[in-house]
Amino acid sequence: MTEPAHSESTGVGRTAQKPVQLDDTDDYDDLLAEHDLVLLEFVTSGCGICASMDPVLGTVARSAPGVVATVNAGHVPELTGEFDVRSVPTLVVLKDGEEVARLDDGFQSAETLVDLLETHAAQ
Repeated sequence: MTEPAHSESTGVGRTAQKPVQLDDTDDYDDLLAEHDLVLLEFVTSGCGICASMDPVLGTVARSAPGVVATVNAGHVPELTGEFDVRSVPTLVVLKDGEEVARLDDGFQSAETLVDLLETHAAQ
């Protein structure tokens, strides 16, 4: 698992950080063991919309509860199959290891993603 380059507590239960890159299922298992709320983005190399989501996910990672992680769907087929990913980018919100929301219809704004995470953090 590629760790964020910089991490610091913001004092409100949030951590300012960059998205975490998951390289295999062990990274995914470790992430779920450490975090109750996860925004998981499935991407592929060469996907223009996925690339345009990078700065958005950075903003979400710094301003929303939970942790943001990305996984290359082509490199970790076990997770791609487990989540039945059929298009990229696919964004999945996990709470306590269970899928609670999914967005798989293209580009999403930071505001949409932050609102989604805040809603699920409050439940």
